[in-house]
Amino acid sequence: MQLLDRDIAECRALVVDGNPTSRSILASQLREFGVGTVTQCGRIHDARKQLEARPFDVVLCEHRFDGEDSSYTAQNLLDDLRRNNLLPFSTVFIVVTGEASYTMVADAAESAFDSYLLKPHTATALGERLTQARKRKKVLGEIFSAIESQDYDQATRLCLQRFATRGAYWLYAARIGSELLLRQGRHDESRKLCEAVLETGALPWARLGIARAQIESNQPVMALRTLESLIGDHPTHVDAYDVMGRVQVEQGSLGEALDTYRRASSLTPGSITRLQKHGMLAFYMGDRDESAKMLERAAAIGISSKMFDFQSLVLLGFARFHQKDSKGLQRCLENLQHAAEKVPQSRRLQRFVSVVKVFNLMLQKQVAAVVAEVRELFADLKEPGLDIEAACNLLALLSQLTAAELRLDGSDAWVDGLGLRFASTKGVTELLAGAAAPYPPFAQQVRDAHTRITEMAEEAVTHTLQGKHRNAVESLLAHAERTLNAKLIDMARMSLQRHGDKIADAQTLSAQADSLRERFAIGVGGAALGQSNGRQPGALNLRDAPAASGAAPPAGGTSPEASTA
Repeated sequence: MQLLDRDIAECRALVVDGNPTSRSILASQLREFGVGTVTQCGRIHDARKQLEARPFDVVLCEHRFDGEDSSYTAQNLLDDLRRNNLLPFSTVFIVVTGEASYTMVADAAESAFDSYLLKPHTATALGERLTQARKRKKVLGEIFSAIESQDYDQATRLCLQRFATRGAYWLYAARIGSELLLRQGRHDESRKLCEAVLETGALPWARLGIARAQIESNQPVMALRTLESLIGDHPTHVDAYDVMGRVQVEQGSLGEALDTYRRASSLTPGSITRLQKHGMLAFYMGDRDESAKMLERAAAIGISSKMFDFQSLVLLGFARFHQKDSKGLQRCLENLQHAAEKVPQSRRLQRFVSVVKVFNLMLQKQVAAVVAEVRELFADLKEPGLDIEAACNLLALLSQLTAAELRLDGSDAWVDGLGLRFASTKGVTELLAGAAAPYPPFAQQVRDAHTRITEMAEEAVTHTLQGKHRNAVESLLAHAERTLNAKLIDMARMSLQRHGDKIADAQTLSAQADSLRERFAIGVGGAALGQSNGRQPGALNLRDAPAASGAAPPAGGTSPEASTA
């Protein structure tokens, strides 16, 4: 059989099919085409481990599987890999299926895979699919190379040029270009590009791109309308649920967000990332049983995956303590200790171990050791690296202990400090209050802290309206120094940017604000739900440099976020 192209001998291929005969035929045909290395898997979760461990140039994957893999499709696998930056653009991903329905064809046009192959197939049909897919990779290779080197300006120019001239694969280039524009903060341009694409056909990914541009342009209400319309027309477009859940969390509509995440995880019950988001939000909403069920499933299918976020084990630790399950709690602790040993520099993982260790000591009735461990955890609440996830864990821990009648001196001050530092928005405040829910007075303290932060911000706005710009900045910086609240820090910086020419010592004040922001203005997007890695739901994988181990996520490690490639 003729070689597909001159580079095919250097390729590594992975064949994933539950049927041994079908798998063997595909592998044999690839070898006859000249593919240098062919690896085989009979289970889709084994394929995920292979793809996480090493790069492949070609993947042929059966669409649906039987048995324990039945809830996880090839599309789910690809989405998870793309979402977590675990699959290069250069990889050709072809789905093998016996479905010739309109839905399957439509999904192929919309999804991130490169082609699909209908069973029963001939070697000629497979060769044609591979040739076409590899050709597209080569034609768009200059774009992919620019993305790999993080030259996003160049990649964007190439995408827009191909779209404008309707060059080969111009719609695919537009899809990449819209994400690149969002990445660079060019939200309006991204929205206009997606609108231009929609004029050529009602493509769901373009409508999702418009919604994401609206979110980044601070138009959440419009984004929700766009998403509701998209989901109404395409109820199985799971990426839309990811984005909608993000907006609902940020708006403080946690009950609605939980319903959204439930729908997403029910559509993709094998998705580690979505199971974790569902479980985490259920925890903060007070449904610990539902939370434990989702997080247990995520751990069962993915604890060894790079997509797994070890925050799930922390929240499972809370459930095990509540259930007085000492063996289950010990397993959570041992898994976390093992993860922390692999990345000893990770402060995040160290905190995880400490939190679960406290519960383990409680079940052993070692009260003195518990008090010592808790005081160490709360010793420095002004630590620059402290984030919302850590604040939620600390509040949940303290509330659980206090509800169990272990009241520590200083706990009110700790709660007040965490509330003032992190309760910047309604959404984050409700997450924090949800974490503190086992002891309602602490939850109220968090909400009161948000009210106080709002009053501080309003005080500065009043100064600004009166033309007292220096007073506004000084007030914001004074409150920011005391509370370390990111909202107040950013308000001070914005005031200086807008009115700096009217303030005599603006440069000195700017330096103070910048110093505060550099140390304390940690992003508040969705850290407590495994979204603090900067990747947004519905976002295209742009192959950034890998996140530092123990970061959130991955902490060995998770999420984002959904592919639209």
